[in-house]
This record gives sequence, C-alpha cells and structure tokens, in this order.
Amino acid sequence: MRHSDHFRLYALVALIGLILLSLNASAQQSSASRGRKFKMPPPTGRVEITVVRDSSGKPIVNAAVIFHEVGDKGNMELKSNDDGKAVIDVLPIGSTVRLQVIAKGFQTYGDDFKVDKDTIAIEVRMKRPGEQYSIYRDHPEGTQGGNSSDTAKPADHPKAQPNQPQPK
Repeated sequence: MRHSDHFRLYALVALIGLILLSLNASAQQSSASRGRKFKMPPPTGRVEITVVRDSSGKPIVNAAVIFHEVGDKGNMELKSNDDGKAVIDVLPIGSTVRLQVIAKGFQTYGDDFKVDKDTIAIEVRMKRPGEQYSIYRDHPEGTQGGNSSDTAKPADHPKAQPNQPQPK
C-alpha cells in the first residue's frame, strides 16, 4: 500500500468515528428527554415499637407488629425480636399510620399515630384477654356491656322480664 492509501483509510475511519459519536450523543439527548424524571422520595422516620407484657413488663417475642399507612393500600408486617422490639424506617414523615400488634394469648392492640419526627419510640403493653360479658350473670350496678356508669345507665337498657308482654 502506498502512503496516500493509508491516509485515505485513516480519514475514512476518522469520518466513521465522528458519525458514530454524533449519533450516540443525539441518542443520549433524546432518551433523556423521553425518560421519566427522577423524584426524590419523601424523608422517612425511624419507628421503634417495644412489645411488653402489661403485668410484668417482660418483652413478648415474635409478636406481629403491623403498620397500615392510612389512605394507602397494603401493610407492612414485622415480628418482634428477643427484646420485644420491631424497628421500621420506611414510613414517610408526616404520614398517619395505624399500628396493630397481635400476640398469642394477649388482647390485640391497635392505635393510630402520626409520624412527625425522624425517630419515634412506642411501648405497647399487652394485656391478657378479659372475661366475656354475659347478660345472664349479675353485674355491679352501673355497668352495662362492660361500660362504666358514665357512658351507660341501667335505665337506658331495661332488661326484659319473662312472661310479661312487651309494649307494641
């Protein structure tokens, strides 16, 4: 090959390189304009739930700690560890969360709270199930249906007497 043939070959390779480089740059610009815009996720708070027995204050292991973000579908469920703790750090600050705690042999706990700080610690004291209310047993005066005398008065709920006709 002669010197001029080498020059033409180098010029052709350089020309092809420039064409490919310009095509690559235009492809990157068009994909950036077509792509989705990045949106920063909201800041999140760290919530630490401690599940303990109400009677002794000892931790409850393997309790189901369920978070329902109010207004959203779905939930997030954790289990308490050996110290009775469950930690979650993906709840957005400013959101309202419904907390539910379920442990075998204890009453279910439920409450709503607002994630208003970046770190929140909540202690849940689990109680043993209470006695079922029965209308067939005598109850202290002033209680109806497990309510205190402030909310339900015996006159509000008269008991039907057997063998007496009811008013129509």
